[in-house]
Amino acid sequence: MTNKPLRIALTKGRLEKDTVSLFEKLGFDCTAVREKGRRLILPIPDGNMEVVLAKAADVITYVEHGVCDIGVVGKDTIIEMEGKFFELCDLGFGRCRFALAAKKGTDFYSGFGVKTIATKYPNVARKFFESKNMDVDIVKIEGSVELAPLLELADGIVDIVETGVTLRENGLEVVEYVVPISARLIVNTVSLKLRQQEIEELVSRIEEALKNNDRA
Repeated sequence: MTNKPLRIALTKGRLEKDTVSLFEKLGFDCTAVREKGRRLILPIPDGNMEVVLAKAADVITYVEHGVCDIGVVGKDTIIEMEGKFFELCDLGFGRCRFALAAKKGTDFYSGFGVKTIATKYPNVARKFFESKNMDVDIVKIEGSVELAPLLELADGIVDIVETGVTLRENGLEVVEYVVPISARLIVNTVSLKLRQQEIEELVSRIEEALKNNDRA
């Protein structure tokens, strides 16, 4: 066992806040993380842990390369990026779904032509349509993918949907849900061997807290 802090990469934003709340339920003092200012590496001293705040894709990169032992990231990023790490548990928060959506009233699956799909998640979209044995052209969009069908750039979109309000307000509707998403705890493969006891103890405490939440 090493005295070096267990380094945990958190996805900035909502997943960061939900993870901090979870850690506080476990009894950890997360004051430094809550009062972070502009700092990006923050201590949780009573847990011998260190939090690194990063964008979702970078959380996976940091864990994969071993500069962080553990990460909290959405399943959407895991599916899109893949990578060499272990997924330890479903944290249950940050729930939403990938969905295929198209203009309201259109029959997306009709016709024989190759459909064009706009998405921020080309790998997710590709795997989904491959599972249906469908050939599609995928256009990667960085901003509001809802624009693509409205501008007739695409027949449909694959995107994350929480409430569906944005789709409805732009004249789109869900054709089919692709896969559910939530926050996951991932771990570096080497860290899991070298710091197995610490990591397993933390995961056990997290899982117990999640069970208690479900019972409440």
